[in-house]
Amino acid sequence: MRKLKKVLYRKNGRIAYVTINNADKENCLTEQVDRDLWAVWRDFRDDPKLYVAILTGAGTKSFCAGSDLKDYVRRVAQMSPEANRRRAYEGLNLGGITKGITVWKPIIAAINGYCLAGGMELAMACDIRIAADHARFGVVNRRWNVGCESGLTQRLPHIVGLGVALDLILTGRWFDAREALAMHFVTRVVPRRRLMEEAAAMAEQICSYPQSSLRTDKEALIRGLGMTLEEGLRLECGLWNTNLGLRDTLEGPRAFVEKRKFVPTNVT
Repeated sequence: MRKLKKVLYRKNGRIAYVTINNADKENCLTEQVDRDLWAVWRDFRDDPKLYVAILTGAGTKSFCAGSDLKDYVRRVAQMSPEANRRRAYEGLNLGGITKGITVWKPIIAAINGYCLAGGMELAMACDIRIAADHARFGVVNRRWNVGCESGLTQRLPHIVGLGVALDLILTGRWFDAREALAMHFVTRVVPRRRLMEEAAAMAEQICSYPQSSLRTDKEALIRGLGMTLEEGLRLECGLWNTNLGLRDTLEGPRAFVEKRKFVPTNVT
């Protein structure tokens, strides 16, 4: 993988630690950050030794405060309408993971401060969101006439419900970690000093499980959004059946029946 300039990427056993390293600009997303994250997510996806990723921001002030608007204006001003249309479907996406790449391995967002606008979109592209108690959130791009392009209008209603999503997107108001927990935008709030410890413990728990069914279950959840019940059930069953040729698919139930320890081989 090419050298990263604005993202720190560390592998520790089965866990990948991904840190946006742009703290002097509130870990805002620039073209360079997006490129680095794109490379990281592809490497994480393709490395068979890695099971779970934890995404956070450098320092303790910001997880990600959205797009760097100075960089955003410069880039957009230089692009033609045709180039912008191509970018929507083919180009580098915000945060590397908000669209255009599928990763069925679990990703945990450890939100260690401001999580604003595009930062919320990046956090929502992760599977589990844990926040430090000082974290703050908001669709603050509302006041600068910057629309949502990477998940706020599509993922947010599924996470918090349509009414709350409309409230947050249309008012652009700020909200804190406590309200984020109440509306289920995050699933846990912990003291700042314990954030990474909590995320690592969760990642270790996930790593201890067989990975094949875990990944197909995540895929069924994500792909099933918007499907009818019949379509979703067919998808779920079809994905499960792709695992039937793997050793662990029957070895796990056999271990339960025989009252012995099951050690996953994690052949995927």
